[in-house]
Amino acid sequence: MAVKVLIVDDAIFMRKMLGDILIKGGYEVTAEAGNGSEAVEKYMEYNPDLVTMDIIMPDMSGIDAVKEIVKKDPEARIVMVSAMGHQSLVVEAIQAGAKDYVVKPFQPSRVLEAVQRVLNL
Repeated sequence: MAVKVLIVDDAIFMRKMLGDILIKGGYEVTAEAGNGSEAVEKYMEYNPDLVTMDIIMPDMSGIDAVKEIVKKDPEARIVMVSAMGHQSLVVEAIQAGAKDYVVKPFQPSRVLEAVQRVLNL
């Protein structure tokens, strides 16, 4: 059975790019969200095996969404996807419960490597 992934990013093109990489890697994109509060809702609805989470988003940040998701499911596997220059936010996200991070712009191999590492925890 394919690993189910929730992709969270406020940029549609970034969700599409991540989705294409994950699908080619053999993963199933079961849902997408455009902000943190939508991410929490979709996580509870779809119960994905993995989440890719942007940090800077409108409505609710990725860090706040990670905190909410981890509060509800301490076993949640979340990979942060962040633009360069947000290193302090990445550290905060890891402290909040994210398991790994990928820096934008990213290489498809780096995304798949992070996903595989987090799934094997």
